[in-house]
Amino acid sequence: MPYLPEARSATYSARICTPEETLKRVASFLPRYGITRVSRLTGLDNIGVPVWSAVTPNARSIVIHHGKGITDADAKVSATMEALERAIAGSPSIDTITATQASLELEGRVVDNLVGLIAQGQNDIADDEMLTWVRARDVLSKVETWVPYEAVILDRTPEVVRFWQSSDGLASGNTLLEASFHGVLERIERDAETLWNIANADQRLKTCLDPRSLLDPIIDGLVSKIEKAGLELRLFDITSDIGIACFVAFLGSASLTSRSNSRFIDVTKGSGAHLDPARAAIRAITEAIQSRLTYIGGARDDIYPETFERPLPQEVRNYFNAEPRPLPPRKTVGLGPLEDMFETVLKHLETASVGSVVVAPLTPPDFPFSVAKVLVPDLENPPGERKRRFGVRGISKALFSL
Repeated sequence: MPYLPEARSATYSARICTPEETLKRVASFLPRYGITRVSRLTGLDNIGVPVWSAVTPNARSIVIHHGKGITDADAKVSATMEALERAIAGSPSIDTITATQASLELEGRVVDNLVGLIAQGQNDIADDEMLTWVRARDVLSKVETWVPYEAVILDRTPEVVRFWQSSDGLASGNTLLEASFHGVLERIERDAETLWNIANADQRLKTCLDPRSLLDPIIDGLVSKIEKAGLELRLFDITSDIGIACFVAFLGSASLTSRSNSRFIDVTKGSGAHLDPARAAIRAITEAIQSRLTYIGGARDDIYPETFERPLPQEVRNYFNAEPRPLPPRKTVGLGPLEDMFETVLKHLETASVGSVVVAPLTPPDFPFSVAKVLVPDLENPPGERKRRFGVRGISKALFSL
């Protein structure tokens, strides 16, 4: 999760400095990590919300990275930090050890073999199997924890990998705390969206809400820009039992429901999570706008030509028939300094019976910014080529949604 837009209506911030200052901190690292250019894409669409792109030729995952924001500085640093995240995660400068799980545990080390992230067609890790491990920290128990190196990195160059690798939980910030906070929020967001998708269609449609009922001037401005561009927004409250506000936004043409030949790319989606519901909604809406520009730009290397020919699923079309409702009264708690907000999020996770939140730093401590991989094994993951599609939370949700 790269640098995300901050709600200007809020009096608190999850960042220690402005976007402009962040860009100055990281500028000298762009050539080192192969980031050759950062450019403005906003004008390719008629919405007018800033979207930028960062390019990393010969990257180990994807070459094109996009970022969004309320201002150009927000969007530029968002794209830049996402490019840095992925470049660093492809080959991080971190210490590793090669050992068996059994030998590490015999030495008294805490080990998590991340069985839920084993890739399709791969065997689970045996106790006596030699594996490369990396040091991390469980921020719930405050205990050093060792996790498989291959589950932490993001390198798409090998033909066969033992673990499913993704950018889920990969985050950056001016400090390790910033990166950890936003990585945890992304894991909560992905878990909530997975559970929402498991719910039956009627349950999902009932979560549609009127974005203007959040009473936030930034959201009102985004909605006005979307409507002026001839588009329609549907926002759904997907907040899970964890209690951290989560939203998913769908963006499409105002005439979408009356057309029979709509394509998959005619609707874009974004999601977001935050202690402040307004900021979570801003993240979801701006991400949907960014996704639209991703298709318009046509340069993203993980979108294949057949994607542009796929028909729009009826399930997605139905979202635009949902009747928006006002957001029910909700008390916003835990806002304040970043340290306090992070602790509030961790307490919510503990209350929901989440056993561990593991943070693996991927940058040296002397860097002026941080990249980290956040792993929360008890939460659900987004779709991917894993041996186990769902965990306990997903299976339980499926049983109660029948």
